[in-house]
Formats: sequence, C-alpha cells, structure tokens
Amino acid sequence: MLSMESLWCGSESELSTLRLCKTAADRPEYRLSRRKPSKSLIPQALLHAPDPQPRAHRRRRSGTWPRTRSLNAPSPIQQFGPCGRIMKNSAMVMQIQDPASQRLTWYKPPLTVLVIKKVHDATILAPFVQLVHWLVHDKSMVVFVEAAVLDDRLLAEYGDFTSVKERLMTFRAGTDDLTDKIDFIICLGGDGTLLHASSLFQQSVPPVMAFHLGSLGFLTPFEFNNFQGQVMNVLEGHAALTLRSRLQCVVLRKSRDDADGKEKKKPTTILVLNEVVVDRGPSPYLSNIDLFLDGKHITSVQGDGLIVSTPTGSTAYAVAAGASMIHPSVPAIMVTPICPHSLSFRPIVVPAGVELKIALSPEARNAMWVSFDGRNRQALQHGDSLYVTTSVYPVPSICAQDQISDWFDSLAECLHWNVRKKQKQIDELSDLTHSSSDPLEDLDNNHHDERPVDT
Repeated sequence: MLSMESLWCGSESELSTLRLCKTAADRPEYRLSRRKPSKSLIPQALLHAPDPQPRAHRRRRSGTWPRTRSLNAPSPIQQFGPCGRIMKNSAMVMQIQDPASQRLTWYKPPLTVLVIKKVHDATILAPFVQLVHWLVHDKSMVVFVEAAVLDDRLLAEYGDFTSVKERLMTFRAGTDDLTDKIDFIICLGGDGTLLHASSLFQQSVPPVMAFHLGSLGFLTPFEFNNFQGQVMNVLEGHAALTLRSRLQCVVLRKSRDDADGKEKKKPTTILVLNEVVVDRGPSPYLSNIDLFLDGKHITSVQGDGLIVSTPTGSTAYAVAAGASMIHPSVPAIMVTPICPHSLSFRPIVVPAGVELKIALSPEARNAMWVSFDGRNRQALQHGDSLYVTTSVYPVPSICAQDQISDWFDSLAECLHWNVRKKQKQIDELSDLTHSSSDPLEDLDNNHHDERPVDT
C-alpha cells in the first residue's frame, strides 16, 4: 500500500527530498518577505533530485511496459502560497494502492473453477471440451458449468467429453448461490461472458480470465492458443490485475395504496459492470428525468434517456452516444445523455464516491424504463427512484500483459481507434519533386512577372 505523498515519487530518494521540502514549507521563516522567487511550480529540490539509477536499468513491472511512477495522480502539495493550506483532519490519512502494482496472489491453491461458455455457438464447443478435459484430468480441479451448457446436443459428438461430463458440477443462474464456492473463473466467448460472470456474483467476484472467442472481445485479452501455459501462469500467481469497478444500483418503489393499506416493496439492489440505462421505452414522448448528485438537483434530462456507466462501460453504449473513453483504473462515474434535445448537454464525469439519484420529473408525460447491463428491464413510475453509486465489489480482470498494454491493444484492434492512412513525406509526392514544372516555381515566376518595372 502506498501513502498519498509517496504517489508523487518514483524512488526513495525522491520521496525523502519531497519530505524535506514539505518540512521546510512548514517553517515560520518560509514567508512571502523571505521567500525566494521560483519560476517553476514544482519544488526545485524535486526537479534536481538525483536519479537513483540509470533509466536503462530500472525495474520493469508487468508485461513489457517500463513504469517509473504510479498510475495514481500525484499527491498535491498541501500548502498554497505563504499562508494557505488544507485543514488537517483524520480523513487526510489515506492508503491507496497503485493500480500498476496490482498483481494476483493466492493464499491457498485454487481448487474450483467456473467455466462460462458462450451459448448457442458451435465454434466454441471444441475449445470448451479441450479446456474442461485438461482442468479435470491434468489439473484435478473441480469444474462448475451452467446446467444449460450440458443440454447442448452437439456435445455428444465429442467422445472426450463423455468421460468428463460425469465429473462436472452444475448450477442454474438465478437459482443456485455460488458465493464462496468458486476460486477462479474462465470465460470462453465475447464480452457478454464477462458481463454474465459479473451478474452471477453480486458481492465478491473471483478472478476472471477471459479468452477471446467471440465477435468483439474488448474485455477478453487472452487468445486460446497455448491456453495450458497461460492458465498455469495464472494458477501460479504470475498475472497482473485490472480492478474493474461496478455500479451499485438500488431501485426504491413508491408505496402503492392497496385494499389492506399500503404495500411496501423491498429495495432491489443490482450490481452492473458496464452501465445502467434509463430511457423512454415505447413511449413517443421525450423522457423528462431529474438527476440529483448527493442530494442536489443537477439537471433535468429531456431526450431519449440517460446512461450512467463505469470506466469499463465507457467503451460500450456510452461511446456510441458520444462519450469519452476512460481507462478502467480511473475512479469515476460517467453520465451520458441519449439524444438530448439540447445543443449544450454534453457527457460529464463525476467522482466515483458520489451518489446519483434518478427520478421522473413531476411534468413527465410517461414512465421511464431502466435496464442493468442490458438485462432486468423494468418500468419506473412517478415516485420511484433509482440510486447509483460505485460498489465496493469490483471485478478482478486478469491482464494478458498489463493494464496499459491490454487497454490500448483493445482500442486499436476492436474499435480501430485513430486508424488513418499515413501522410506521405514531401519527397514522396511526385507532383512536387519529380514533376518537370513545379507549381510553386510557376507561381513564384508569375508573381515576379506581375511586378512593375522601374524606368
């Protein structure tokens, strides 16, 4: 764990130098009348701190990406000018883990693994049979699969699967509780398999290793080739982690008058990995939704709806609605309008610790509909409320390389981010360098010809 002041520095010598600077800043003689002017906002001692070792010999963390500083933002200097500073209180003492140092470790060997397969896809049956056969016979692990997977008649065509089928543990989603039963999750398919794994665990989620066997695969960084070696690396604890934050969504229903009095419904709590979407449903009218942040009314949304997404979900529905893409390690919540009837309503990013409240405006002509990661779609009437905040239970997604490389590789391969033909160099343009008549020279000659001649 890293303290807030250590997040600024990349070495112990820089940290000690920063502490000396902060000590000097607290002395009485460090006032405006005796203060030496500085052209830089960064302390001079920090700028000239000696490099502890040559850059070429610095330690590499995960993957092939050399890290010299934390992925967290630098801890700000807490003195402002000669007199101002942040008031000290107990909340100032914080312990923040550097996301770049998040690596998987097992305090006991994993024994149970949940294999999630994309349904209704015959191309995944062969990899599924190979993986399950290897986990059961070679690694002697207890393998859980959904009961619906074994109902696939095409599995009977694989002779190796018959000897494994009797040793598999089955469960049914929404009925059986997997809490504290699974040590490790392997997904075979696309991004939907990771979303499904998240929905199965509404509290703590086991580490997830996702193989790209689907269509897009933004959240599935592993290729199935040489799956044995890749899974062994994870089982031995040689893997980096991306903690993908989730949203805790609580639906509060207004008490409805009943014949026996008032009917009170218990709040519904759902954790989502991508986004919660509020829209106008089948109604032809605009949505009219009030948005509150920590109890303060922020704005009213008039349009098709609203998307509240995690950084992971910023590359899903939100980016299609015009939002920015946020790295999953950034602690934030993104609020994106869907087709707002306003030219000035732009997506916003708010701190991860706030609580959002979404409710129908009193003037709304129709109900609003809400869905959670594309599921559990339901209508919210006048008086109903939806509360959204960041959950304390993230999804620990295992990296194929590291957090930075995996994310930018997905941007390039799946979304073709910033793909463009390269501009040619000047000497490669035949019309400028290899042409017999240079347009620039002709223009220059014409310019000289039009000048009046002195007589």
